[in-house]
Amino acid sequence: MLRQPHENVATVLVDPSVLAELEIELMQHDLRLWPVATAPNCLDGPRRAFQLRRRMLMARRGEWDDAADWVPAWISFGDSWRDGDEPVPWAARCRLYDTLDAHDDHVRYRKGLGGVPPLAVPRERTSRTDPA
Repeated sequence: MLRQPHENVATVLVDPSVLAELEIELMQHDLRLWPVATAPNCLDGPRRAFQLRRRMLMARRGEWDDAADWVPAWISFGDSWRDGDEPVPWAARCRLYDTLDAHDDHVRYRKGLGGVPPLAVPRERTSRTDPA
């Protein structure tokens, strides 16, 4: 049986007050932040975000109660980190965790990656003009 196509992601809770700042910082390292509620691979994103946040908070048994209203997000790895079908390299994970650790007052996560259906990155369209 073949495994369904998936994308490796880190699942995090992010304080909404730093969401944009963290997204820009991650983009500088070719890492992409996807709020689950609006992720293109979720049919019912708000419901999935609620369930994911609840599961993450319950697993920590009160340790992360300060993140009860934070945004659940996935962080995926850009093309520069990919090497065909090879797993995500350790250097990519280290870059991700170092970036998240720099925001430790505003981010909650458990080290490790999970798999989600592929996240389609919008590509710019180029117009073709006929030089003739």
